[in-house]
Amino acid sequence: MQTRVLPAVAAAAAVVLIAAPTATAANEDAIPRTASGRPDLTGTYDVATLTPLSRPREFGDNLFLTPEQAEEIVERERQRVAARAAVRQITEAPPPGGAPPIGLDDEFRETSGAGNVGGYNNFWTDRGSDVFLIDGKFRTSIIVDPPNGRMPALTAETMKRMSERRGRPSGNDGTAWWLEVEGPGPYDGPETLGVPERCLIGFGSSGGPPMLPALYNNTKRIVQTEDHLMILVEMVHDARIVRIGGEHIPEDERRWLGDSIGWWEGDTLVVETTNFVDRPALFLASRNLKVTERFTRVNADDLLYAFTVEDPTVWSAPWSGEYPWPGTPAKVYEYACHEGNYAMGNILRGARLLEDETRSAASGGQ
Repeated sequence: MQTRVLPAVAAAAAVVLIAAPTATAANEDAIPRTASGRPDLTGTYDVATLTPLSRPREFGDNLFLTPEQAEEIVERERQRVAARAAVRQITEAPPPGGAPPIGLDDEFRETSGAGNVGGYNNFWTDRGSDVFLIDGKFRTSIIVDPPNGRMPALTAETMKRMSERRGRPSGNDGTAWWLEVEGPGPYDGPETLGVPERCLIGFGSSGGPPMLPALYNNTKRIVQTEDHLMILVEMVHDARIVRIGGEHIPEDERRWLGDSIGWWEGDTLVVETTNFVDRPALFLASRNLKVTERFTRVNADDLLYAFTVEDPTVWSAPWSGEYPWPGTPAKVYEYACHEGNYAMGNILRGARLLEDETRSAASGGQ
């Protein structure tokens, strides 16, 4: 498995296949090992990929892409990046409630963000420029089980919770609508905002587990000893500590990234994580989440990462996925989230201003 999968534009399917990295059966002679003979997983990895977590419905139960389909995905991404780079920058404030959605045929803001008020441009994002192969075949999704490559059906309890959430107002339409809703409001204080907004853990389950590709900051750094594994995640500087051969902490102790213990099955390190907080990094998951991961070194540079998610209070069945972790010479840079997190304070200040306006209008300006 090489470090990158496809060139930005492939000249032909044959070129794509030659240029693409792939996870294959390990060459034992090429695998670095510790003094005890275990595979040494230590290294830095860039997990950015255009291969989606969930399979697009058009592919049905087909796990594999043709070279032509893989080339088309890469070309679409190239065009998307070029279109975003070519748009006119707008510096004036958006209209109340936010601007309309952006479109490629009109003049529009360089980036979107909620209400199209501005967000990240191409410079700040790195969601990959290629798709990956495993055993020489392009994949349609990271999820491999269920066979349709999509998460299983939600439980009735979760469906009810999601329905209730959709029935409530949300977002910012330029009014303090939450004053009319019984109970706490979405902007009452820092604790009511999302944990990524508060710089507590990364979004998109980048720190996991399971550890998934995200919009940017996809670099991971592993440091291994005989009885511990540390995984430093570039996104929000999450650091996971796996105790190899350890036992789980008491059930009533809860952690943002869960409690991880590991053991070796041959040359694969198996990691089981439980003891999550009520709202883990994985979207929809609950405190009952259990994730089993498998780290396998396939050569001197690269890993194959596989995982199984179990949360019977959220999903009707377990689901599993796998994707390569290509080695990279890049470094994991500091993620200075709190130091530049002006947006959180501005969100709360803006909410207070809207509330003052609403109350003033209701009292006739008194």
